[in-house]
Amino acid sequence: MSDEIALAVESVDVAIDGQPILRGVSTTVRAGETVALMGPNGSGKSTLARAIVGVRRPTAGTVKLFGTDITAPRRTVPWRRLGYVPQRTSAAAGVPATVREVVGAGDLAGWSWRPGRQLSARIVEALERVGLADRAGDPVHILSGGQQQRVLLARALVRSPDLLVLDEPLSAMDSGSQRATADLLGEFTKAGGAVVVVLHEPGPIGPLLDRTVVLRHGVVVHDGVTPAASAGHGSEHHRHLHPHGDEDASPPPDALSADDLEPWKKEVRY
Repeated sequence: MSDEIALAVESVDVAIDGQPILRGVSTTVRAGETVALMGPNGSGKSTLARAIVGVRRPTAGTVKLFGTDITAPRRTVPWRRLGYVPQRTSAAAGVPATVREVVGAGDLAGWSWRPGRQLSARIVEALERVGLADRAGDPVHILSGGQQQRVLLARALVRSPDLLVLDEPLSAMDSGSQRATADLLGEFTKAGGAVVVVLHEPGPIGPLLDRTVVLRHGVVVHDGVTPAASAGHGSEHHRHLHPHGDEDASPPPDALSADDLEPWKKEVRY
């Protein structure tokens, strides 16, 4: 593992429509490291991922990519070193685009009216890595949900990033695709890449995790070894409450104090 800090989140607050979603969040991720963001729905996981990639602007604190504050002038921020897979809705998004076009859009700086040879080669390589090279010319909307998720992963990989931020990347994938994706991420970090991944449960990515950051009501309550699952988490009756597209809709109570958080910090479960 390298000493290079790929990501530094320092005392970050985020508020949406005046409601505090994240408060005082700090963590770092080094090159070669895989770090999960976990916690119950409404805890702030997806909001933190969006703040890291610049979709949500912090109301306080800083986010640094490879040492550069993301609020610095755009040309000085190393955005090309970042790949992002958002929480899944649909890769098609109502646009009659092909798989090749969606993946190529991940490197917009490389587009003119048509991709050049270098970008075309990277598109092929990215699709090969996610096992969809034979679907390059297909319309995205005809693919299954899991295949669309793999298209989004290829789109993040096409620019050859050094940091991947993934929001529940295994959603809608079958077990074989989940294992293949975990293997891909393992190869990525072995080559020196860093991964930040929002997870509801570790699943096949669990063995790759160096650390897990657990949030509750927008506050970090654990940053270390992945905590044990709560009783019944793996059972068919466990309620995961996965409202995809709902951006951490439960704001933290204004009266929550540091003392209120201590019981959660002593024995964290997800």
